[in-house]
Amino acid sequence: MATINFNANEVEPSSSFDAIPAGKYQAVITDSEFRPNRAGTGEYLQLEFEIIEGDYKNRKLWARLNMNNPNAEAVRIARADLAAICHAVNVMQPRDTIELHNLPLTIVVKCRKNQDDEIVNEIKGYAPKASLSGAVSATPSASPTSSATGNSQPPWAR
Repeated sequence: MATINFNANEVEPSSSFDAIPAGKYQAVITDSEFRPNRAGTGEYLQLEFEIIEGDYKNRKLWARLNMNNPNAEAVRIARADLAAICHAVNVMQPRDTIELHNLPLTIVVKCRKNQDDEIVNEIKGYAPKASLSGAVSATPSASPTSSATGNSQPPWAR
């Protein structure tokens, strides 16, 4: 036994982690890190995306970009995806992945079956954030360094 002093009436219960429907979603990158690949022959950049609008607001999705891999085609695809992300958030020469965080963009989500025959999500495309009218925003609403100027709200929440 363990004493926990917990009141479930004060906490929103967790929901299932079923795949979300395929479609386009407004999202931001909330975390990023390099990790070694399973074979130990390279590394991938893992990006965590959070949906910021609609029925699936606050749901998280991940993309893995094989930035250092013996398979040249995997690296080419990863670099093309990173370029698409950079264009979508209008940060053309990031020195650090944090420069891509909290900037809204549109992600294209697909569904596929994994080896366990479960439906899972994959991010298959990136574009600038679409406005409510359907038009695409040309530039992000603020720079990723705005927190240094005293405004702690992420750009998409202003």
